[in-house]
Amino acid sequence: MTYSIAILGASGYTGAELIRLIADHPDMTITALGANSKAGLSIAQVFPHLRHLTLPTLVTIDQIDFAKIDLCFCALPHKTSQEVIAKLPQDLKIVDLSADFRLRDPAAYEQWYGNPHAAIDHQAEAVYGLTEFYRDEITAARLVAGTGCNAATGQFMVRPLITAGVIDLDEIILDLKCAVSGAGRSLKENLLHAELSEGYHAYAVGGTHRHLGEFDQEFSAVAGRPVKVQFTPHLVPANRGILATGYVKGDAQAIHAALAACYASEPFIEVLPFGEAPSTRHVRGSNFCHIGVVADRLPGRAIVVGALDNLTKGSSGQALQNANLMLGIQETTGLMMAPLFP
Repeated sequence: MTYSIAILGASGYTGAELIRLIADHPDMTITALGANSKAGLSIAQVFPHLRHLTLPTLVTIDQIDFAKIDLCFCALPHKTSQEVIAKLPQDLKIVDLSADFRLRDPAAYEQWYGNPHAAIDHQAEAVYGLTEFYRDEITAARLVAGTGCNAATGQFMVRPLITAGVIDLDEIILDLKCAVSGAGRSLKENLLHAELSEGYHAYAVGGTHRHLGEFDQEFSAVAGRPVKVQFTPHLVPANRGILATGYVKGDAQAIHAALAACYASEPFIEVLPFGEAPSTRHVRGSNFCHIGVVADRLPGRAIVVGALDNLTKGSSGQALQNANLMLGIQETTGLMMAPLFP
């Protein structure tokens, strides 16, 4: 069976990445592309690198006949996504790539995003989309909330260590380097080439980054008690990729063993040999996440490093992985492409 797919927000980076991934998917056909600001344009006019594909013209969301759609990807900005999803058919399967349904507590959402949630009922039914840890729930879900790309990277590194009890829960520091595509495609002064190139800088310093809400929610749930990490993101002049360095207190060999055991059967998570650290250049354009563990010079401390592509495994690839499960398709379908190198 071939499933009909709609992509809302198709003119953004994650929308383009979804198109790239789904174009060769054997069990999915892109039936509708929603992009209100680009309605009437062809995909070749918006993304020339996709001009070889035969795709529908971009339309406004209200022009889409959702009765003909089996699953909808929402690659819209936060706040906009919840308003749109609240109006979609109640039986439509949805994978949301925004932040709108990631946090289970409405008060937490308002705290981190600055406005009350406009679709509380939908928020309550949403399943958190970290595929490797919510696979069964995602398979049965109607609405899946994709994770933040920073939050996914940190969780892949730390979550198994909390479960295994091999680190001090009060001694977790995450230092994360993010490529500029993680900020989206809209025009912003600080993302101009002259403002961004030849340097990088920390942002949301001091615990203000919104993905901390996901870390708080997920790490605390796993630990069974509050866990609050120190987290500082940095914007780097690269198009794709996240490199996260975690500083933890615990035996490095035990930490490596816990990660290797957790991901032994996972197709997209690669734990490197002990002492080896990953690079974003080795996961670019792929749905893989590489994790390495190195012993610190200080006894009883370790450094955990994770790398993934923020647009693929951190967002659109994860979304497709979840959609495969929701539609009863083999989870890896359309996602086993090798990374781009060099």
